[in-house]
Amino acid sequence: MKETNESSESTGLSYDEELERESLEWTAEAGDAKTRIDKYIAEKMEDVSRSQIQLWIGNGLVLVNGSAIKANYKLAEGDRIELSVPEPESVDIIPENIPLDVVYEDSDVIVINKQRGLVVHPAPGHTSGTLVNALMYHCHDLSGINGELRPGIVHRIDKDTSGLIMAAKNDQAHASLAAQLKEHSVTRKYIALVHGHLSHDQGTVDAPIGRDSGDRKLFTVTERNSKHAVTHFLVIERLGDYTLLELQLETGRTHQIRVHMKFIGHPLVGDPMYGRNKGIRMNGQALHAAVLGFKHPATGEYMEFSRPIPPDMEDVLASLRSR
Repeated sequence: MKETNESSESTGLSYDEELERESLEWTAEAGDAKTRIDKYIAEKMEDVSRSQIQLWIGNGLVLVNGSAIKANYKLAEGDRIELSVPEPESVDIIPENIPLDVVYEDSDVIVINKQRGLVVHPAPGHTSGTLVNALMYHCHDLSGINGELRPGIVHRIDKDTSGLIMAAKNDQAHASLAAQLKEHSVTRKYIALVHGHLSHDQGTVDAPIGRDSGDRKLFTVTERNSKHAVTHFLVIERLGDYTLLELQLETGRTHQIRVHMKFIGHPLVGDPMYGRNKGIRMNGQALHAAVLGFKHPATGEYMEFSRPIPPDMEDVLASLRSR
């Protein structure tokens, strides 16, 4: 794990690996010994519940050293774990007339400036009021991902993060955009307001991210069951006990910016999960996806879009500047 104060050019966001996998394999390390198999897989798969994994184990979809096991099986160092991810059941998504700020649209791709508070895609128990429901109303030809409840979606931003997100409108476009994300050739820059006074004008946080062992809803910097994560930052403005940053992702882990900023002692203002319960209050974290750039999936032309921070963040900055 390291933080440096040297500039490094980022090439964008890594593809969300959970969206493309059909089969997975791991090898248990010494630190995994005596860990229950269901807990181990839950820590590896960010978007899958432990109860779902237990169902997969019960259906014989998880093998250890080539043999089926029970959910309470405890790992030994060197165990080879294999998971065959089943095809998700196709679920009808109800189109909903939710207002969208459409930045760009053609027959291949649509770019949205997502408002804070809007969930990107449906999930069990939360199948309405999402960006996908809105896109299903707005577009009638979105692509899918193996039958999952994320038609057209190739990347995500958190519910309470505002800003630019793209969606594919056909399978060819989907494959192109997904490949660009995986190859780190998509430009994604964020604007964030964080607590504290950063001493460096620019820097890089290079620290692996994994599930928090104390709370599976949270992520943390850890060496155990983690994924490589790199975030570059540039100071835009210092405002007393706060700093305005531009951040660029080299990888795209869940909650990456939020976790990395907390790790270096400068959590995001208003972050309900990783922030501080003092100072400025906001309805969600002060984080905005300001710049999105990619090659058009049909023409190959590089396209880049930008949108200013939303009014609630602007109001906070104006208040800080007037102090």
